[in-house]
Amino acid sequence: METSRNIAIGADHAGYEYKEILKNYIHELGYNSKDFGTYDSNSVDYPDFAHPVAEAVESKVQGFGILICGSANGVAITANKHQGIRAALCWNREVAILARQHNNANIVCIPSRFITVEEAKDIVKAFLSTSFEGGRHENRVNKISCN
Repeated sequence: METSRNIAIGADHAGYEYKEILKNYIHELGYNSKDFGTYDSNSVDYPDFAHPVAEAVESKVQGFGILICGSANGVAITANKHQGIRAALCWNREVAILARQHNNANIVCIPSRFITVEEAKDIVKAFLSTSFEGGRHENRVNKISCN
């Protein structure tokens, strides 16, 4: 199956419940998932899950990533340390669409403490089904990397 249909997913303890729900949801949408943990709701450190998801997307083993934590700030900051990653903190469908269209984001970061499960599903569906527009946005995206 093509890489773009493979989704890396990870969460910390605050995002664990949403991760499990979204993992099943993306399968319903026809995607494959690789679960990078956490595997229960015990307290953990979000970088331990954000880095492996970012590495899988950066190396193109997985086409896109989904990261979930309480605010989504920690996982977004961590994932964005990787040069090939453009992780976008998305709190609604419209932001997810723009993150893909204008920023060619390859990881969506979801704040589980601030949105409902249904909103998270809408965000994921919009993110995965939206294409990068390129054009005038291509030059901007090419300026993001530091190397």
